[in-house]
Amino acid sequence: MGGVVASEPDGELSQSDTKLVVGASSVGTIFEWYDFFIYGTLSGLIGAAFFPGDNAVLQTLLVWAGFAIGFGFRPLGAILFGYLGDKLGRKYTFLVTVTLMGVATAGVGLVPSAESIGLLAPAIVILLRILQGLALGGEYGGAAIYVAEHAAPEKRGFYTSFIQASVVGGFVLSIIVVLLCRWFIPAEVFADWGWRVPFLISILLLGVSLWMRLKLSESPVFRAMKAAGETAANPFVESFTYPGNPRRIFVALFGVTAGLTTIWYTAFFSTLSFLKGPMKVEDETVEFIMLVAGLISMSFYVIIGKWSDKIGRKKPIVWGNAAILILMFPLMWGIGALANPELARSAERNPVVVSGPDCSYNPFADLTGDEQSDCGRLLETLTGAGVSYELAEANAVAMTVGGRAVDLSGIDWTDGAARKDVVLGALQQDGYNFEKQVPPFANIVGIVGLILVFGFLSAANYGGVAALLAEMFPPRIRYSSMSIPYHIGAGYFGGFLPLIAGYIIAKTGNPYSGLWYTWVFVAISLVVAAWGLKGGPPRDFEDSETTA
Repeated sequence: MGGVVASEPDGELSQSDTKLVVGASSVGTIFEWYDFFIYGTLSGLIGAAFFPGDNAVLQTLLVWAGFAIGFGFRPLGAILFGYLGDKLGRKYTFLVTVTLMGVATAGVGLVPSAESIGLLAPAIVILLRILQGLALGGEYGGAAIYVAEHAAPEKRGFYTSFIQASVVGGFVLSIIVVLLCRWFIPAEVFADWGWRVPFLISILLLGVSLWMRLKLSESPVFRAMKAAGETAANPFVESFTYPGNPRRIFVALFGVTAGLTTIWYTAFFSTLSFLKGPMKVEDETVEFIMLVAGLISMSFYVIIGKWSDKIGRKKPIVWGNAAILILMFPLMWGIGALANPELARSAERNPVVVSGPDCSYNPFADLTGDEQSDCGRLLETLTGAGVSYELAEANAVAMTVGGRAVDLSGIDWTDGAARKDVVLGALQQDGYNFEKQVPPFANIVGIVGLILVFGFLSAANYGGVAALLAEMFPPRIRYSSMSIPYHIGAGYFGGFLPLIAGYIIAKTGNPYSGLWYTWVFVAISLVVAAWGLKGGPPRDFEDSETTA
């Protein structure tokens, strides 16, 4: 099917077709990222359904492990679909990816709970996450290249920025659907089975996406290469043997993707889990906050993309990374102070100090069969409740709150529920409140404002990146060459962020310590981008082949 879009002889879009190409590519990207992000948005309910247990920390980490597994297969999807995209064409390759994503996502909504079929339930969910990861590995490169190869060079950053905004759009759409389901489905029913509805809606979104994308024609650049017999024989191999390409892939991975992907997931997913978890903010309030912040943030990507057409692709990335290194911790501290002022005051007035022998916590001890020490079990309870603590050495297990010793005698350390009652009960006497709550409206406005700063810094990295990556690589292997570093970075550096950051927090007891993971990757990205990216006005690959 040839599609209805016809480009001008030089490959540029006619004005009447611009909206269709950008719109169809962006809408498909929104739907595909919706499918991937709905898992993270509903992580708490997914944990209860597929990873049940009384260890809240382990349950959360297992959910994020499932999230990471999907991301871990993105590079393989990039290799597979990048190969097909460079051999068979951009259009039909990303039609396959969006179909695979929609079917796999709907499948998650149909998997019986672990209570019904045991370990088979999480195994099936992980398999579906793998399929989602493979699909997503082919989606971004296809959509970004398709728009980039249609766009006029002086507007390439602007047009492709809608693809980046669509990633945020997928996150926003997942929240909108979840909120609508919460409003129309009683809370008990939603927690029982209603959470499956957002997954099943993927089938409808798939139909819309396929209908729109089938209207598109093949990229003019690919059509010209195919007509001239210049398509790559083996795009994967050529990606690493083409002159200068290994260096370009290195710069794209560590100078571009390492920073943009970690700050993106920190700005949206880490903030979402931080507010719902340690800060004890009511779920619907958190989702509303992220919805407003996400909707406004989408415009930043378009603004930065258009800006990059004028000042070049390098400056926003370098400036944005430098600002992130300075502002990331203060922004999250501010969000925490506004989200739960009472908890912040309690922690300041009555700090928790834990002491004892072998006082370390292994979040995965229940899985590995390792014996957790009594002090480790105490740390598990505090971490699961989102309580910060300091460690001190002692011969016996002890805990003080604001200098007051807590009576731990008679605790059955192996009984998680009883241990939780004693420990949290003692903390509540000193002003700690573990009930879900809603911050004052002024505080909510402040939280949204701080998340918007995060969103702008993310956009500085991300807004012009599709145009940048398309310009960095030769057309004959462009799909593979840009997809491989992008999805290695996004798949491993970004996809494993919630799991690794959560593990760091569990080990340290500090809800802000996981930010160091992001800080390190942004610092690496700043150095590599400043060294490896070509400055000056944007230019096509042919103009920068030997230097970019």
